[in-house]
Amino acid sequence: MPDTPRLALVVSPTHRARAAADELHDAAAWVPPAEADVVVALGGDGFLLQVLHGMLDAGTVKPVYGINRGTVGFLMNRVRSSRPLGERVAKAQRVEVTPLRMVATTQGGESFSAYAINEVSLLRETRQSARLEVAVNGKVRMGELSADGIMVATPAGSTAYNLSVNGPILPLGSRMLALTPISPFRPRRWRGAILPDSAEVAFRVLEADKRPVAAVADQKEVRDVAEVTIATARDHALTLLFDKGRGLEERIFAEQFQV
Repeated sequence: MPDTPRLALVVSPTHRARAAADELHDAAAWVPPAEADVVVALGGDGFLLQVLHGMLDAGTVKPVYGINRGTVGFLMNRVRSSRPLGERVAKAQRVEVTPLRMVATTQGGESFSAYAINEVSLLRETRQSARLEVAVNGKVRMGELSADGIMVATPAGSTAYNLSVNGPILPLGSRMLALTPISPFRPRRWRGAILPDSAEVAFRVLEADKRPVAAVADQKEVRDVAEVTIATARDHALTLLFDKGRGLEERIFAEQFQV
């Protein structure tokens, strides 16, 4: 990264983010995203994911420095600082985040592909539980899981939805994935599995007509799926920037010691 990186500003449409953007008007010599070395995303975690997905879809991946004007801001940096913004960005710690690639085939035979930075979830569409076959690297590991659903989470996403359903927190750099059931009914005591990120995970929906299932890659949903395959997309790594001492790894550590 250059000593003085060219910065582009992208802003969430919320009132809080737009107000903060006005305050940052003179903080840098802003350039269009296509000309920038770093994209500064002003908003919340959801908006940051939108920005990253837009880059993946366009094939123009650049480092992103998030500034929190949302609710949680787990993936973001603080708004206030005594240091100039350009200096903060130039000295920020780089964290590489590798997304998942989901390929979902519907009951009608259509195929859809999407990336997930946090997780891919399979979720029941009706009041009836989903029935799923679970395979890893081509071998069926569970012939039938009856549950509200199941997910595959990355280390970066392990503190999000995955943690809410009692999945494990994965340290960055662990090269692991969390396979976590959502409200399992049978087998009732199955807590999921931790897999190497080289693993390919496949799900087949049982009784798909009677028990329809949707597949969701972060914010992208495919309904009435028949089969879903998930693998790490190593050739689409993303870079997040964090102020020193407040990086994503430290935040993941902190989550594990909350009482």
